[in-house]
Amino acid sequence: MIRVMVVDDDAMVRRLLRTILRPDDIEVVAEASDGDQVLPAVQAHRPDVVLMDLRMARVDGIDATRALQALPDPPGVIAMTSFDTEQAILDAVHAGASGFLAKDAEPTEIVAAVRAVAAGDGLLSPRATRTVLAQVAAAPGAAGRREAAERLATLTEREFDVARLVAEGLSNADIAQRLFLGEATVKTHLASASAKLGVANRVQLAVALTQAERA
Repeated sequence: MIRVMVVDDDAMVRRLLRTILRPDDIEVVAEASDGDQVLPAVQAHRPDVVLMDLRMARVDGIDATRALQALPDPPGVIAMTSFDTEQAILDAVHAGASGFLAKDAEPTEIVAAVRAVAAGDGLLSPRATRTVLAQVAAAPGAAGRREAAERLATLTEREFDVARLVAEGLSNADIAQRLFLGEATVKTHLASASAKLGVANRVQLAVALTQAERA
């Protein structure tokens, strides 16, 4: 059973997400209406995935996401955004979000995202990926790009192949099929590549690759 927590300051949105997240393999175990409620609720209910609104009154979703990363075994965070501010998306990447969804996403897309993040695949929707990577490519910071390139050079050929396909938005299962590998082997290569690049999830890995290629 995938345990989910819904964080949004709009009660109607929380109710709608509860209605959507009713497949047999998903259970909404907690809700929060502001970011300052997130950490204690996660500690109490131990969700696998948190659907996180980025804009809230007292503590925003970015700070709440950052606080969760300090836990020994943090849940995956899916940032819920209207995509009206690219900076918020970039901030969520650096805070540790595992994926992004538009607030107008289809119910099937929301369910698929929860399952993907719970499985450790993360979520790189084309819309979010374009926004994040375009901003990284345009941003200054030659030193950071050089450091990313140096780290990228430490990857083995197979680790690079896996990392590249992750950055293209493929799941572990898709990567395994593309490279004729077992999923367990893909996960091993991905974990090693992430450690060498100093990233915590698939979104950050895609950013690191883009930075390195722009060096």
